Amino acid sequence: MTQQCVLAAQKANRILGRIKRSVTSRSREMILPLVRGFCSALVRPHLEYCVQLRGPQYRKDMELLEWVQRRAMKMMRGLEHLSYEDRLRQLGWFSLEKRKLQGDLIAAFQYLKGPTGKLVRDCLSGSLVIRQG
Repeated sequence: MTQQCVLAAQKANRILGRIKRSVTSRSREMILPLVRGFCSALVRPHLEYCVQLRGPQYRKDMELLEWVQRRAMKMMRGLEHLSYEDRLRQLGWFSLEKRKLQGDLIAAFQYLKGPTGKLVRDCLSGSLVIRQG
């Protein structure tokens, strides 16, 4: 496992622990808005920071980060009987692997449409002519 992923998981776990200790009732009606709001605002940025630049390259790293997300979902009662994918769907979340793919696609789109996009499109299409002299 890489040190970046371990540190990100530790930070996210500490934040989840603070959220869990500050809530008295873990009923779905009480904790669902908190988990949606706080996890999206406080936990997921740690898990997704710089994933396009130097994201989890190893399967163990991705599993470690997904484990933190699973822990966040286990904080609420009423979703225990659902599978991981169904819990994600209930909360309106995506797995971190899909979020990484989405981020990669957005970064590629911005790169192609940005200021360097014309040069890249010309290179890919073969219409760029480089003259020496």
